[in-house]
Amino acid sequence: MSMHLSILGRVDTIAPPLPISLMGGAVRAGFPSPADDYVEAELDLVAHLIQHPSATYFVRAKGSSMVEDGIFDNDLLIVDRSITPRPGHIVIMCVDGDLTCKRLSTIGDRPYLTASNPSFKPIPLNGHDCQTWGVVTHNIHALAPGFST
Repeated sequence: MSMHLSILGRVDTIAPPLPISLMGGAVRAGFPSPADDYVEAELDLVAHLIQHPSATYFVRAKGSSMVEDGIFDNDLLIVDRSITPRPGHIVIMCVDGDLTCKRLSTIGDRPYLTASNPSFKPIPLNGHDCQTWGVVTHNIHALAPGFST
């Protein structure tokens, strides 16, 4: 399977919101614009990222099988158990007792789990003991050197 996961915990549904300043305007990834440098509102990241708190948990990705989908070793994944998985979703699934993170796919008319790294073969689901543990809704990873998620 090659993508190992560490379950970190669930969303604390009774924790008070922790608002963070949200800058007004858009941040350009091209040429900078000094005109948009004001705080517009406050943003609660939990409310922004998690639609179903009681059905959501966090998991840490381990491995390189999903790198072309932007999921890297040690990334923090937000997983929602209330979403019905469909082909194309990135899912957390237990296959024959091993947890993995892969894209739910169909090849022909059969269900598979596929990696986004071409070094890994698709995993057929027929004939295996499979349980879906949820759909990955967000991925959080550090961009600055020395920071970790």
